[in-house]
Amino acid sequence: MSNPINFVKGEGIRLYTSQNEEYIDAVSGTFNISLGYSHPELVELLKTQVEDLIHVSSAFTAEAAQDVLDDIVASAPEYITHGWMRDIIGSTANEGAVKIANKYNGKSEVISLALSHHGQTLYTTAISGNAFRRKSFPNTVSVQHGVVPAPYCYRCPYSAKGAPECGFLCAEAIYDYVHYGSSDNVSCMILEPILGNGGNIIPPDGYFERIRKICDELEIVLIADEVQTGIGRTGYMFASEHYDIKPDIITLAKGLGGIGIPAAAILYRSQFDVFEKFEHSYTSGGNLLSLAASKKTVEIVSREGFLENVRTNGDLLGSMLQKLKEHYGHIIGDVRGIGYMWGLEIVDKNGDPDPDLTNRIISIAQDDHHMILRGSRYGFGNVVKVRPTLTATPEDIQEIISRLDKLFSRL
Repeated sequence: MSNPINFVKGEGIRLYTSQNEEYIDAVSGTFNISLGYSHPELVELLKTQVEDLIHVSSAFTAEAAQDVLDDIVASAPEYITHGWMRDIIGSTANEGAVKIANKYNGKSEVISLALSHHGQTLYTTAISGNAFRRKSFPNTVSVQHGVVPAPYCYRCPYSAKGAPECGFLCAEAIYDYVHYGSSDNVSCMILEPILGNGGNIIPPDGYFERIRKICDELEIVLIADEVQTGIGRTGYMFASEHYDIKPDIITLAKGLGGIGIPAAAILYRSQFDVFEKFEHSYTSGGNLLSLAASKKTVEIVSREGFLENVRTNGDLLGSMLQKLKEHYGHIIGDVRGIGYMWGLEIVDKNGDPDPDLTNRIISIAQDDHHMILRGSRYGFGNVVKVRPTLTATPEDIQEIISRLDKLFSRL
């Protein structure tokens, strides 16, 4: 475990200690610093907002919240027309999405994917596919919940030869669960367009089309958890639209606040506009700082050329990471990603997952190369994440790759 560091200042992708030591943050904080540290436009806006008014009850911010939602919805898939902005974190936004589905169809059971992560509250932990978080809290929250295999083609649980030849067995498992494992009470399915904490897993072409068809057939509400992928992370405002998922509900958080300001939103088709104000509202939800940061962030990301730049630089990052794999294939088993959301699968000599080496790489990066990386499954996984801020330049990317190269060359 690396020693704790006291950072006192940040700019772009760089952080500085009280001794003015410089570190590169290659993962955008907790993937929530979408526009970099101390983005000048947001800093100036938030200074003014702090001086004017930080918080009033959400009873008085409805108009401001709707203004922000209008901007977000304008960039969403065209059938997504309504929203809710009384959250500040992804966990409660995901809870809210499930509550909407439950109220809409009168059912309660939830399906999620193995390796999925939908939050840290007791409820979202209970519906996530990463079960290790629940070990210390057995029977604290009882939920009706089913898990189906993740579309993890690199390590297919069926040992299939790949999609579409496999017939999307992982998606077809939904039928088995609904017919044989559920209580005939399935309300919704929640999934991440890219399984972030599960290992930066990107489903194969055709997977989401099959999921949408199954959900329609079984009358299951489809929720896209875009807490990590939303607001430009993949080079598109919404990964849902890029991958043509056609979800009924979309959740956002993390990058929505631009420079780390907590902010979250739930977006949905018009028929899911079922909440009463008292059914899902939090003290800090819809606070003026979150709303101001969200509005400015969406404006910046929506500017001409911004997302195109993320896609172009993301291709550059991906090609450079692939070259690292070519040189260090005995350590890097797979490279996968899009935009500024990439993962390196770390393997042992037999090609098996190597969490110990993964954690060692992250520690060495921080201690010896002054670079911050993160691993999958909170240190239990074997994927190193590389996710710089959306404002990272080609020079920033080159510096990240240079430090990674030096690190891998000495393992």
